[in-house]
Amino acid sequence: MPRKKRDYNPNSFYHCILRGNNQHNVYPTDEDMHELLRAFELAYDRYPFQVVAFCFMSNHYHVLIRSAGDDLANIMRITNKRYSDSYHDRYGFTGRIYQGRYWAKGAQTVVDLLHTSGYIHRNPIETAIPMVTDLHDYPYSSFPYYAGTRTDLPRFLDIDLLPRLMPYPYPPNHAGYCQFVLGNRFLAEEDAHEEDDERTDTLFGQERFVWRTEWIASESEKPGMD
Repeated sequence: MPRKKRDYNPNSFYHCILRGNNQHNVYPTDEDMHELLRAFELAYDRYPFQVVAFCFMSNHYHVLIRSAGDDLANIMRITNKRYSDSYHDRYGFTGRIYQGRYWAKGAQTVVDLLHTSGYIHRNPIETAIPMVTDLHDYPYSSFPYYAGTRTDLPRFLDIDLLPRLMPYPYPPNHAGYCQFVLGNRFLAEEDAHEEDDERTDTLFGQERFVWRTEWIASESEKPGMD
């Protein structure tokens, strides 16, 4: 039976996750992480897109991505096939390396975007055994680019949109966005646990936050691929 075609809005951002088969570490080394980045760069050459947050972990990856008009499936297909082919060649591996199709969930609002990007960026310190103690030190994430500790910006990465959306009292700049990520905890739909009010009160439960929503009319009408 053919797989059901996903509903797709080319003006929306999507939180996409792809996991290794049986939780296998399919990105275990520095070279593997760089090869995954190169796979995204290759896809970008064919189907331009905009990423505002990413995090590569040893057995899965997260991206918050919007295409420039092409179907998101084309971008993910090229990226994942390029990496899979490279993995098979480098390790002499046979068989399927991915758990299945990538998972995707649309981020429709400013809150969705900031909440999801924060969740993605905090992945290395929210695992059962944290991979780092400071997000600035995790090199396979977009967070160091926001923090200014890395400057070799991937062509597909946009680090200017999210800071403009920061709620008061955070300043709408890169430093404000980093404070926002470091000072809150976030949940995403992939979590198996029920939502914990204590973890979300600092983000959603206080009137002192004023959300900047003017981007929706201007930015969602075009992918913003300047």
